[in-house]
Amino acid sequence: MAEREFMEYDVVIVGAGPSGLACAIRLRQLCAEHGHELSVCVIEKGSEVGAHILSGAVIEPRALNELLPDWQALGAPLNTPATEDRFLFLTASGSWRLPTPPQMHNHGNYIVSLGNLCRWLGAQAEALGVEIYPGFAAAEVLYDADGKVAGVATGDLGIGRDGQPTDRHQAGMELHAKQTIFAEGCRGSLTRELMDRFHLRDGVDPQTYGIGIKELWEVDPAQHKPGLIVHTVGWPLAADTYGGSFLYHLEGNQVAVGFVIGLDYSNPYLSPFDEMQRYKTHPAIRPTFEGGRRIAYGARALSEGGLQSIPKLTFPGGLLIGDTAGFLNVPKIKGTHTAMKSGMTAAEACFDALRADAPPAEVTSYPERLKATWLWDELARVRNIRPSFRWGLFGGIGYSALDTYVLRGKAPWTFRNHADHTQLKPAAQSTPIEYPKPDGKVSFDKLSSVFISNTNHEEDQRVHLTLKDPTVPIAINLARYDAPEQRYCPAGVYEIVKDADGANPRLQINAQNCVHCKTCDIKDPTQNIRWVVPEGGGGPNYPNM
Repeated sequence: MAEREFMEYDVVIVGAGPSGLACAIRLRQLCAEHGHELSVCVIEKGSEVGAHILSGAVIEPRALNELLPDWQALGAPLNTPATEDRFLFLTASGSWRLPTPPQMHNHGNYIVSLGNLCRWLGAQAEALGVEIYPGFAAAEVLYDADGKVAGVATGDLGIGRDGQPTDRHQAGMELHAKQTIFAEGCRGSLTRELMDRFHLRDGVDPQTYGIGIKELWEVDPAQHKPGLIVHTVGWPLAADTYGGSFLYHLEGNQVAVGFVIGLDYSNPYLSPFDEMQRYKTHPAIRPTFEGGRRIAYGARALSEGGLQSIPKLTFPGGLLIGDTAGFLNVPKIKGTHTAMKSGMTAAEACFDALRADAPPAEVTSYPERLKATWLWDELARVRNIRPSFRWGLFGGIGYSALDTYVLRGKAPWTFRNHADHTQLKPAAQSTPIEYPKPDGKVSFDKLSSVFISNTNHEEDQRVHLTLKDPTVPIAINLARYDAPEQRYCPAGVYEIVKDADGANPRLQINAQNCVHCKTCDIKDPTQNIRWVVPEGGGGPNYPNM
């Protein structure tokens, strides 16, 4: 194979999401303020900045106000101020309006396309001198002779399914850096390696996750109320399953609808995708979509563990920011402002370290600075709310009210988190769930949904969904859990196929469908599935998501 070329930078940032771009912008701002030059590079596996970005999203502009106070004059795409909050409890046939929890009050916030916000942040970063390379997936962490992180390498292009170079082979590029900042988003594949190598999870709780499934609709103007925010809990989920929905009315007769389910659910027959589809058929929800048109679909895991699951954030040669570290505020249902703040704080710590006479290998000041910010205080106050839902919906709501209104987030205890993949019950102890067939008007199937995610992978490339042991899917997952990967994947990637006589079951992996949500990497009960990056530029291409 061809030898890899390399480029050198002071700082390389892996991932052009809110945290990575905020970090890059802040670094270049500090360069201008102090007259000290640092070269900054951002690489992004999506085909363009924003292509893989998926979030609700309602943004609290606190971090953006700090980073770019003149964002309105600069044309930031925050076009729809939040005007009204509604919080509903759904039963199978009715709904009850509940008081909106204080963390979910959205006065002063904006309903946005986070992908479009990242595209705009990318333009601001480039204007400040940041080099951004979309379509380049960081596939390997580089280490120097002392074991310090020395940068990353992008994956080779043109490697066939058999692992051999094809006629379109192109070697990856090495990006060397004094500090490498990992902003991969939830369950980053390189971050997972770093956590193992540097023992970053020692002494902290396992990270816990949710799966968020989202659609964008163009609705009948009579159903559209710009700025309206609706959240629901209850039906169609059982009371022992954490989750709920959102409806966000953007500009242009568009409504973002999403459903989030905690990946600590126990019933292997549960299908997050199908729960989302039948949610839209509820009599309180369906009218929003009747006569409308579904224009985009996507899915993404999110980190729900909170403060007690945040790993060690630094190691020799690098650090973690954004949702790859787990800064989501779950009760607030927001993580963009915290992700950006972590990136900005990391930039300030890195800048000071790199302009020192003897730059340290590890930027240990970053977590200390972070603990002095509003981000840390915000997460500390809500740390017990998500774990309290282990007692079910009503137990969680009851404890959350106590924690919020009486204890005010200052309880002298901290609830523990448990790894999601350990929570599944055997199929024999679980009740199958019968989901209604999609009607093609309000509810849909997986394949038609994946089609409008604009997902594409080169057909002849190595499968990026790897199995540590190829016997496990049949010997354990099918035998014990009735192959839950068929249901927890929201893109139809995993299928159990059999011979015509029903014999010889085997797992078929339709990797070309993968929307990069990472659910399989998280929920697989034996942790046998490992998600690694496909060729750069592959995956979804989300418009306006």
